Amino acid sequence: MKLKSYLIASALLLTMLFTGCSKEVEEYNKPAMYWYSKIVEQISAGDLEQADNYYSSLQGEHIGSPLLPEATMILAIAHMHHEEYILSEHFLDEYIKRYATANEKEEAEFLKIKAKYMALPNPRRDQALIDEALEESIKFKNNYPNSMYIEVINTMMTRLYLAQAVLNETIVSLYERLDKPKSAEYYRSLKPQSWIVWDDIDRANASWYRAWFEGDGTSSWYDFMIPDTQSVVSRNSISEEEINSEPLNESKKASEVNELKELNSESNTEEDDTSNWYDFMNPFADNINKLKEKKNYEA
Repeated sequence: MKLKSYLIASALLLTMLFTGCSKEVEEYNKPAMYWYSKIVEQISAGDLEQADNYYSSLQGEHIGSPLLPEATMILAIAHMHHEEYILSEHFLDEYIKRYATANEKEEAEFLKIKAKYMALPNPRRDQALIDEALEESIKFKNNYPNSMYIEVINTMMTRLYLAQAVLNETIVSLYERLDKPKSAEYYRSLKPQSWIVWDDIDRANASWYRAWFEGDGTSSWYDFMIPDTQSVVSRNSISEEEINSEPLNESKKASEVNELKELNSESNTEEDDTSNWYDFMNPFADNINKLKEKKNYEA
């Protein structure tokens, strides 16, 4: 009786073990409605990764299904809602290229611009994305001048132009602190946006934990630790004062050349030294000395 009970308990344990370790059964060769319902189910549960997998199955097994356009747009909006803007753009591009009609293309392109715009929580960190969003907005206005989304596009473009101007202004102040006048002048002349009245603009307020390290773009909390001398980056740069100043005297040039020669001679004497205090630890020291002596003899 005991042996029988032990066998039953062992069988139950083995069944539980193999059942727990078994992988999820792979699904394939299902109707399009099955995959579509699974996509909607996973989006409702918040599992967008699994929803993308089901979309791949729907697209792979039913390439001509009328459910594909709607599933593509649903996933694009779902990813945008979850702030996954790159994936949202991917599905919108897929929708525009493969499924959108002339009327549906307008809405999809608007959503694509919106995804780029919403992907900019901190414009100072992505200069290229601002340029791309502005370029897409201008293209949209040229293609759809009577669109119902024009005013929304104008509002987004105004904020993007403000962000771009603030970014250029921040870069100008950075180059001025680094003593780079030419670079600062270049960014000052780059899209100056003369229509902006800066006194009427409320600057964006950074979060307190980010403001500690980033500052307001013109200074930082660690400014007191930075010396007033030129930085390592700009130590060899030529300032405007040096460009406009008179050329150096011949005597001053000659003295600088002599100083360089003396420094070179000192470095050469250091390199020609054939002995070091740690040579006794080097088993090849004798061979190295012989090579140096031969080299000096041939010279």
